Amino acid sequence: MEENNLQAINSLKDDSDYNADNIQVLEGLEAVRKRPSMYIGDTGERGLHHLVYEVVDNSIDEALAGYCKNIDVIINEDDSITVTDDGRGIPTDFHEKEGKSALEVVLTVLHAGGKFDKDTYKVSGGLHGVGVSCVNALSIHLKAEIHRKGKIWQQEFSIGKPLYDVKIVGDTDKTGTVITFKPDASIFNTTVYQFDILSARLRELSFLNKGVKLNITDMRQKDEAGNYRTEKFFSINGLKEFIEYIDVNKEKLTEQILHLDIVKADIPVEIALQYNTTYRENIHSYVNNINTHEGGTHLTGFRRGLTRTLKQYADDSGILAKNKIEISGDDFREGLTAVISVKVQEPQFEGQTKTKLGNAEVTVAVDQAVSQMLKNYMEENPRDAKIIINKVLIAAQARIAAKKARELVQKKNVLKGAGLPGKLADCTLRDPEKTEVYLVEGDSAGGTAKQGRDRMFQAILPLRGKILNVEKAMHHKILESEEIRNIYTALGITIGTEEDSKAVNLSKIRYHKVIIMTDADVDGSHITTLIMTFFFRYMKDMIEHGYLYIATPPLYLIKKGKEQVYCWTEEERKNAIDTLGKGREGSVGIQRYKGLGEMNAEQLWDTTMNPKTRTLRQVTIENAAEADRTFSMLMGDDVAPRREFIEQNAVYAKIDA
Repeated sequence: MEENNLQAINSLKDDSDYNADNIQVLEGLEAVRKRPSMYIGDTGERGLHHLVYEVVDNSIDEALAGYCKNIDVIINEDDSITVTDDGRGIPTDFHEKEGKSALEVVLTVLHAGGKFDKDTYKVSGGLHGVGVSCVNALSIHLKAEIHRKGKIWQQEFSIGKPLYDVKIVGDTDKTGTVITFKPDASIFNTTVYQFDILSARLRELSFLNKGVKLNITDMRQKDEAGNYRTEKFFSINGLKEFIEYIDVNKEKLTEQILHLDIVKADIPVEIALQYNTTYRENIHSYVNNINTHEGGTHLTGFRRGLTRTLKQYADDSGILAKNKIEISGDDFREGLTAVISVKVQEPQFEGQTKTKLGNAEVTVAVDQAVSQMLKNYMEENPRDAKIIINKVLIAAQARIAAKKARELVQKKNVLKGAGLPGKLADCTLRDPEKTEVYLVEGDSAGGTAKQGRDRMFQAILPLRGKILNVEKAMHHKILESEEIRNIYTALGITIGTEEDSKAVNLSKIRYHKVIIMTDADVDGSHITTLIMTFFFRYMKDMIEHGYLYIATPPLYLIKKGKEQVYCWTEEERKNAIDTLGKGREGSVGIQRYKGLGEMNAEQLWDTTMNPKTRTLRQVTIENAAEADRTFSMLMGDDVAPRREFIEQNAVYAKIDA
């Protein structure tokens, strides 16, 4: 079960077959700099980090083929990135068709690489083969150093153009590729890399590719001993350890983690799962290391195999007949954490973000794999099987209660007529793409926001105090919460289908910007976290569509005479004090805004609500598994990890005028 089946299916017998002839060209590299978002998603923080993933994916492809065991990522002092692997090294010999070295082809031609040759890579992590060439096009400088056939080869580029032909710069007894690049600041909104974002992806890759060592070092940060910040990732048991990591803050229902790693119909399938005491389904699916956010045929196969096998066991045991409760598919998945990883030779992706697997043959392979795993487990562990089935029965009872709660909400809405919450101050426009709604903490701040808004396109929904912590509540209890019902109703969102009682329908959503606006203090941060937890757990599609934002009210107002400056950070506050205080008489006044209510309507509009002057932070999910772990830790019952997280991430500000 624990052996690495990938090496058997992917490894090549002779690396001498990997040369320039293996590099196939599909099209040129003209449009990347003009339309970078088409290739890397966006030009913000997410796109910036995506550059690193593209380079690392090439190294992972070498690992999948059985040639690479070590991958190192370094964030250099100038925010350039160096990625080193011990694979075979990109071929450097002459490419006849292109009339240049294979290395230059890989780095300057879109859709060029060994992954398009089935004999080179049986399985590849890259979706479209645009990776390194895109990184090169969007970098002010890139240097490739190749260790291959006893020589060190080197070539440098600037914004995708070679500065010289590939040349030999030394001898070596190693093999591998070293890519160093610095993103172009004229393309990206930010060029500062976040250590935690990159380390989270490397951790994820280590679980998905057991036996591969991934290290990250930040040359910008040193500890008190003078050591650079470093993290090392290495997994022996793969997805089994992934489950342990994700569920570390959750109470286990059963001790054993079910883990399967086999090849079905020539498709390597690895699955790990465990039940916990929560009330949510939490499934992460991957294809060739790509997180398939929209699911696909592998997820369909998993759900089908799980439901059929558990239902058959429950029927045979007579438990269902005794309780006379109708069980649905999502009852079997409540409180389940699972990770599914498949390796497919020619993946077919579809869906809005091209992360939904469409290969029909994968459904059967995963279905059979999970069914086989569960049958063996239930037969060998009847006590655990009974605990799981009892959990399913509780889930069914809660689903029935939730359905009644939904029907009650809908009935009340019909009786009210329009069905919108009474506290909602709606906007005039009805085009969701042009409208936005503020979820505001408290009636007082809500009143100020109503006075300061632009009624044409801005709606205001005041929320009373702290909303329910959904991390600890059953679904029907969540639907019984007035504040949460108001959010659903105001947004025009319906929930529940025959297949999935928690499914969200965004087809009639009334606003494409939902903005959380709370006080800039501890309580405000807590309320923001509660609201974000609700959206992450029960309306994740809202986040994935890019509809959720956080407002950023200023922390300070610095005054001197008739001059005034709003400040959002400590650095801005100090600079404002220096600027207003230099060479002038009179003291500088400092007002610390502890709440939105301390600003009048005009101030709130100018600083926080005016699209021309405000700053909104868009909520995104860079790594779903990491986000799940963090929300469980922040909103769960265990105090120790929450305290540790706060101590590591808190910003201590000393206020001095």
